[in-house]
Amino acid sequence: MAREADMLNNINAGSYGEVRIADDVVSNIAAIAAAEIDGVAGTVSTIPKELMKKMGIRYRSRGVRVVIDDGAVTVDLALIMKYGYNIPITSKQVQERVKTSVENMTGLTVLNVGVRIVGIDMTNEE
Repeated sequence: MAREADMLNNINAGSYGEVRIADDVVSNIAAIAAAEIDGVAGTVSTIPKELMKKMGIRYRSRGVRVVIDDGAVTVDLALIMKYGYNIPITSKQVQERVKTSVENMTGLTVLNVGVRIVGIDMTNEE
């Protein structure tokens, strides 16, 4: 039960009870939102794949770290950009989309969205 409390975020849902949102859910929302931005090839992980499987982390949220504290969220993304896109402009678009998506879908307040570019995808270049 203590582990569940560590993994899940409690949200006051009024007189009907409480709603809990797992960190993984917020990570998935952030990863999907980032991938929707033109110029983002995807997220990557700094954790070995085998360790991720043992921890139960899903592929989609790889490269996304979420910290939830008292209804406030901090998101850190490790992204691979597509070649030819302006990194500062695309990163700003990612930050805005992730913040909006997480806040709209969860009701949590996003304090910070950090973007770290860890690679450039050049597969479509000749």
